[in-house]
Amino acid sequence: MPAPIALFTYRRIGTLVQTIHALRQNELAEKSDLFVFSDGGKTETEWGIVNFIRDYCKRLEGFRSVKVIPSEHNLGLSLSISGGVRYVLARYKKVIVLEDDLVTSPYFLKYMNEALDFYENDDKVICISGYVYPIKDLPETFFVRGADCLGWGTWERGWELYDYDSENLCGALARHRREFDFNNSYPYYKMLKKKAKGKLDSWAINWYASAFLRNKYTLYPCKSLIKHIGNDLLATHRQHGDWLGTELSDRPINVHKADWVIKDAFAEFLKDNRPCLRNYLRRLWVY
Repeated sequence: MPAPIALFTYRRIGTLVQTIHALRQNELAEKSDLFVFSDGGKTETEWGIVNFIRDYCKRLEGFRSVKVIPSEHNLGLSLSISGGVRYVLARYKKVIVLEDDLVTSPYFLKYMNEALDFYENDDKVICISGYVYPIKDLPETFFVRGADCLGWGTWERGWELYDYDSENLCGALARHRREFDFNNSYPYYKMLKKKAKGKLDSWAINWYASAFLRNKYTLYPCKSLIKHIGNDLLATHRQHGDWLGTELSDRPINVHKADWVIKDAFAEFLKDNRPCLRNYLRRLWVY
């Protein structure tokens, strides 16, 4: 049976509709259980939007089942995702995670499920990513140390390693700062320190740090199966331009034993695009 899908939503009906529409175009959608985690509103006006979205989600078709799990108050993305992932994994042992501003390729669920099955018992692999930076000439699938957060999947054994203690992670990673920052191409360690000091609210930086510290890897496709469309007026961290909304793969990604470990290509991309990435990654990693 395909892995269940955990979809996290808040107040963005426009992008949510696009996310659902694209997801239903996947051939495995009708065989997949969909869990919609709906965060609560912060204001009376937001609650009106949130309730409208919940009603919309309760009427969704095109999946094996749909269950809407509402929050009675505003959790924020960090607590919503960490709690929702834990909820699904306690019942199914594996999960595919999406947010309400991601459009999927029709081949997304096929790739994710094949990869989750293929690497289920490979302890070195902690995460399957559906997104990849627009880098040319990558192998069909490959590994990068750490974990990712944009259209991804994992197993119960992987999420068990998630460390909520940012201060502890900072101390353990201090000696590995250069490598953690992809050869000083992007200040991930600085983000983690801000999280430890309460100046940043991000679940994703802890996910990456937890995996990196334990020498775990994420599998990536050669071309993205995820397109980010979260640049509308309701985005919590809106930026001008969405240049990383890369083109979706127009073919299936073949999942096989990958022995390619890519780091330099990511480091060069991050270094070359750092001014643009600074705010963009903040939008992806922070609520």
